[in-house]
Amino acid sequence: MSDWIGTIFTSDVGWDHLEALVDVGNRMAGSEGEREAAELTRDALADAGARNARLDTFDIQGWTRGDSAITAGDTTQDCIALPRSPSERVGAPLLDLGYGLPEDFESTDVEDAIVMVRSDIPDYYDRYVHRREKYYHAVENGAVGFVYRNHVEGCLPPTGSVGTDEDPIGEIPAVGVSNEVGARLARRFDGESITVSVEADIHDAESQNVRAELGPDTDERVLVTSHVDAHDIAEGAMDNGAGTAMVVELAAALAAREDELETRVEFVAFGAEEVGLVGSERYADRADLESIKAVVNSDGVVRNRTLSIVTHGFDALRNAATDVADRYDHPIETVPQVGPHSDHWSLVKWGVPGCHVKSTADDVGRGWGHTFADTIEKLEPRTLREQAILLTEYVVELAREDVTIDHREPAAIVEDLESQDLAEGMRITGDWPYDA
Repeated sequence: MSDWIGTIFTSDVGWDHLEALVDVGNRMAGSEGEREAAELTRDALADAGARNARLDTFDIQGWTRGDSAITAGDTTQDCIALPRSPSERVGAPLLDLGYGLPEDFESTDVEDAIVMVRSDIPDYYDRYVHRREKYYHAVENGAVGFVYRNHVEGCLPPTGSVGTDEDPIGEIPAVGVSNEVGARLARRFDGESITVSVEADIHDAESQNVRAELGPDTDERVLVTSHVDAHDIAEGAMDNGAGTAMVVELAAALAAREDELETRVEFVAFGAEEVGLVGSERYADRADLESIKAVVNSDGVVRNRTLSIVTHGFDALRNAATDVADRYDHPIETVPQVGPHSDHWSLVKWGVPGCHVKSTADDVGRGWGHTFADTIEKLEPRTLREQAILLTEYVVELAREDVTIDHREPAAIVEDLESQDLAEGMRITGDWPYDA
């Protein structure tokens, strides 16, 4: 009965797919590379034994980077544009706002300034403040430019998109700088006039979701998901090549155990996640949400050995993870809080049971993610295989007919967002989907 474990632990299916994805190069949303990666994933799912592997294509706002620069005094400082920054040049005094917490913007006049903020938060703060929230606090308070300083050392400027669903291109030019460049700017030029310039090609583009399925033809389905796209500055091994490799590995493992599946399993590798969850929003808009029993979304797996599953207040998802951890005497961290980032959120926000599967981490923020350093040699096949064993059993467990996973009312999700102090930030970034 446990032969499948040995098969996964000796499998190269997921790791081979990860290598194929990182070797594509640029997988930016709307690029030829993202399309190539989606086609590779479609073919890998078919080869793994999943049925009806296909692409679902949709239009998106395209953005391709050109040159960017910060001119300060008689120096030019290294930087990279944040995706969906407008193509614009501004000059204004630099204002170093430290962590860029909401109260920092409330207590400081940033109007007509270029604001610089760090990518982390202090230990004492009770929640993570996302890059886009800091950006839109700057916009709302009248700043004319935005500089996003990495807190990770190593001369690594961070990337990450701006813009909203309603206005995909941001309102003020935005660039990322390394920890070291940020320190230099703060030391030498805080309060002095600097120039930030971004060149970008803004155009129409297409992205696509990859879809396939296994198991019986039931009305209900369990979704196993990831996102194919990555930022254009690196291989995107951790974010999120590993997640898509996991989906392919799970497809192969579940194909071998298909007679155990009591609910249909649908695999979806979304496109255009990094620019606003565009692919998963398209999927959610067209889906029968009541028919979705659960969403298991891998985004951040394999970075560290222990799985962490954010369960969004769905007790059945937490209980299933605990049962699997106990069954195999292997740790799985469960986090009951709400996490409104990554593709599960497009469904969870309407009460669909969903979890965000990633790895435990002691550090704040993305680490190597969203930088040039997001490369494959930092990951291990062993970790992918160990986590695939646990997640295979997790999906089989969720697909059992006698496992009931109640949907939640959107009002309950709203209550969680308010109680966890996430609602204000989502309203600032234009991500609040509710009427009130």
